Amino acid sequence: MTVTKRDLVLSITKKLGHPQLLVQDVVQAVFDRMFEALARGDKIELRGFGVFEVKVRKARVGRNPHQPEKDIPIPARAVVRFKPGKDLREAVLKLTPSGTNPPSDAPSAA
Repeated sequence: MTVTKRDLVLSITKKLGHPQLLVQDVVQAVFDRMFEALARGDKIELRGFGVFEVKVRKARVGRNPHQPEKDIPIPARAVVRFKPGKDLREAVLKLTPSGTNPPSDAPSAA
């Protein structure tokens, strides 16, 4: 399942009871600040959720599987990395291999 920005806005509106346009502006402002911080190379730490940071991948040599004898130079470049926080990591570990949560009446695997 994919959750969109619109889904986030609607669920926050329902949970908090604030007008949808206000929630939309707040959510957009948060995303805008995160975008600006990462574009400057800053690190964003959201306790319990995770850390977004910009890392530089080293230049390397790649191979085309259809022409393995031909080297393809891949230049160094900056990428955004996300490292989940403890709470998020633990919540994700509870997912079943199929990607869904087990029914609440199902016995847990211990």
